[in-house]
Amino acid sequence: MGRLTRDQAVARLLDGIRHDMQSCSVIRELLERQFQAALRHRAAELGALAGELMPQLDAMEQRRQQRVQLVRALHGAAATMDDMLNGLPAAQRGRATADWQQLEQQVRDCKEATARNGKLMADQYTVMQRVLHGEDQLYAPD
Repeated sequence: MGRLTRDQAVARLLDGIRHDMQSCSVIRELLERQFQAALRHRAAELGALAGELMPQLDAMEQRRQQRVQLVRALHGAAATMDDMLNGLPAAQRGRATADWQQLEQQVRDCKEATARNGKLMADQYTVMQRVLHGEDQLYAPD
């Protein structure tokens, strides 16, 4: 990462949050398309969507790791984003806090959509297994 001034580190961190907000919007749209493709059993489309999702998720993970490094470099090894936000000048703090809260909400929305999609696909898999292999006998006749 090289040597950054404090202002450069803060700017990089805040830019990363804004990039993550944009990525979350893209990811949420891809997750909605994934849900629709799963509903319609479009396997090829599901594969293509996974190929679009992974680079977005990988980039967000890299920015998250960078954010952790920057926060720790600026505020110590045990520092949190709250420490970072509270340490900003008042002029930056309001927008940065609002952006961070929005990002947290977007991440929660994406996690919920991911869980919804996973449940749908797991349910579909269970149905297909029943169709292919019949019902499991939970209670065998005596």
